[in-house]
Amino acid sequence: MSAADRDALLLQLEIDGFNARYAAALDERRFDDWPQFFLAQGEYVVQARENFDRGLPLALIALESQGMMKDRVYGITQTIYHGPYYTRHVVGPALLLGEEDGRIRAQANYAVFRTRPGDASEVYNVGRYIDAFERTPAGLKLASRRCVYDSEMVLNSLIYPI
Repeated sequence: MSAADRDALLLQLEIDGFNARYAAALDERRFDDWPQFFLAQGEYVVQARENFDRGLPLALIALESQGMMKDRVYGITQTIYHGPYYTRHVVGPALLLGEEDGRIRAQANYAVFRTRPGDASEVYNVGRYIDAFERTPAGLKLASRRCVYDSEMVLNSLIYPI
């Protein structure tokens, strides 16, 4: 195995570990941890595949900083009333797309299942993460995460992060 292949494999493992920690934080409802996965000016966008493929900017959620993410967390945990449910994220292995401008580009498929207490689980959202990572002293951080969902219908409302 060449040094370049080894480095690529280690990077993929690092991103896969990052995605596993990200999913665990959301599934364990540690929403206060969620903004810390991003740079201070990190972007988080949830967008329909149709709009993404057409280059249209319309998105369900578009947050442009950790501050906006913290506001979202406050809303989720303090002000929004909704029927309780649990999520389970299943994230596929990362596909490395390359590096440019000091950012590591990758994508990974995801599926999010929703379970309401006392009810059956259902597919909630399916799509892919399109990511740009930066290395920091604290490890990889997201400069941007675009959740491009394939589902044509979003069940009820999108409350918790994908």
